[in-house]
Amino acid sequence: MGYRFAIVGATGNVGTEMLEILAGSDIEIDEVFAVASRKSVGRVVSFGDQELKCVDLETFDFAKCDIALMSAGGEISKEWSPKIAAKGAVVIDNSSAWRMDPDVPLVVPEVNAAAVDGYTKKNIIANPNCSTIQMVVALKPLHDRATIKRVVVSTYQSVSGGGKKAMDELWEQTKSVFHPQETFPPVNFPKQIAFNVIPQIDVFMDSGDTKEEWKMKAETKKILDPKVKVTATCVRVPTFVGHAESLNIEFENEITADDARELLRESPGIMVYDKPEEEGGYITPIECVGEYATYISRIREDSTQENTLNLWCVSDNLRKGAALNTVQIAEVMINRGFKGQAR
Repeated sequence: MGYRFAIVGATGNVGTEMLEILAGSDIEIDEVFAVASRKSVGRVVSFGDQELKCVDLETFDFAKCDIALMSAGGEISKEWSPKIAAKGAVVIDNSSAWRMDPDVPLVVPEVNAAAVDGYTKKNIIANPNCSTIQMVVALKPLHDRATIKRVVVSTYQSVSGGGKKAMDELWEQTKSVFHPQETFPPVNFPKQIAFNVIPQIDVFMDSGDTKEEWKMKAETKKILDPKVKVTATCVRVPTFVGHAESLNIEFENEITADDARELLRESPGIMVYDKPEEEGGYITPIECVGEYATYISRIREDSTQENTLNLWCVSDNLRKGAALNTVQIAEVMINRGFKGQAR
């Protein structure tokens, strides 16, 4: 007997990725419901070889489901996740609404899979921020080996992290650069994104950090280890999909670049492509689009600081940074004995 899923926000960038990844997973599935806002009711989305008609979030009975994969934004999640959970479905939420709730597990399966068992407190599991996910996947095996003291991270985040409207803005602004008579002023970003980089993602906080930078710090502590210090600078860049990060990692114990390279090659969810002897012997965001892995390149020792490494980390933010991680959480739940409502 298979499981019944609802995809909430099924017409969005992440929702469509969830449907694709779920269709290709090993989960035994009886039924999938595409759930969206009223304006999208009747719209058709793909699930493998099937076509699903979207149903209305306001009227859908979530008692029909075992698991709801939620990608409809923070405000909708705050309102609807408890309602869905009260119907007996476990919500795996992709927004920031529940990440720092002490009664809601924040899970990256390669890092803290056992934390899913905490879902019983609220019937909700939170999916971390996209930039945090790929970073902690890279950090986990290194932390287990040599104990991380401090991480300095600079991100290069694609516009898809801001949704479809942000992607459209990059496209329209790029065209307008070549056709000056067609102007497209910033709407989804504080400044022009085409042919530019913007050192601001989300709002500024009293500390001077942006909320995105705060998320990377707070979420890493909750997922990996509260003792790890993280300082971040998060930058939006004019690429459509794929986040990149430059990491400077200081350890308590000795670890060489060769040690790290070997260890990361053996670690789940990671692909090492690090060939400095070759021209282009590293991975860029465009090369990771559509892939499941987190790619690590440019592993090297920091000559200015003892027991410190630099590395370059790239991942598809719509996949591992959102939809894939969500489906993997569902897989972990099932593998750990979750039976659903009718079992």
